[in-house]
Amino acid sequence: MSKNLNILLIEDDNDDIELLQDALRDNHVDFRMQVIKDGGEVAAYLEKKQDIPDIIVMDLNLPKVHGRDILKSIRASDGFGHVPIIILTTSSSKSDMDYTYKEGASRYLIKPTTSQGFKDVVQTIQEHVKD
Repeated sequence: MSKNLNILLIEDDNDDIELLQDALRDNHVDFRMQVIKDGGEVAAYLEKKQDIPDIIVMDLNLPKVHGRDILKSIRASDGFGHVPIIILTTSSSKSDMDYTYKEGASRYLIKPTTSQGFKDVVQTIQEHVKD
């Protein structure tokens, strides 16, 4: 990937944040990442529209506001309609998968538990971002 990838990560688990950052570095991805750990803070981020990311990676299980509602808010927000969204969550529920795809998610991935699994997540991120 030739450019500095601008990632918005909506995730409350510090270990998962660190594993994704490590996997990006291990795969020599030039990136900058803004992390939002609280679902209640996403609305303020969307309203600012100052730094529209190249890709959004988000969990569904978040404090204060569920990821399903956040996904709808992102897709309804001006300027974010084209941004690929990868759902990265522990939920393997078919209803969650169906819902997120219906609401515009680009991919639905069940959180890996290994560093190799996070490397696969990085590959998926790279596939969904256009240079």
